Amino acid sequence: MAAPYMISYDLRNVRNYDVLIKTLRGWGCVTPLESLWLGYLNGPAATIRDLLAQHMDSDDGLVIAQIQAGGQWACRQVKESAGDWFRANVSA
Repeated sequence: MAAPYMISYDLRNVRNYDVLIKTLRGWGCVTPLESLWLGYLNGPAATIRDLLAQHMDSDDGLVIAQIQAGGQWACRQVKESAGDWFRANVSA
């Protein structure tokens, strides 16, 4: 079932973001900060992790967290699309 997710990564040695970014954009995700993405995705989180990990090196870090609808949020100095995304997918 689709739910709002936050995705954050840390590409450590080889920093080729192209395929990872293409995948996230293809899923309709938005990026409020350089390595933070938001998406309304079909989970569970472990499945999203495994799909993205295919495009990363074994030493890269990755966090997938489901965001609760109706939860609190606040942003500062982010792309406008992030606020729009939070209002559409998280705000009660």
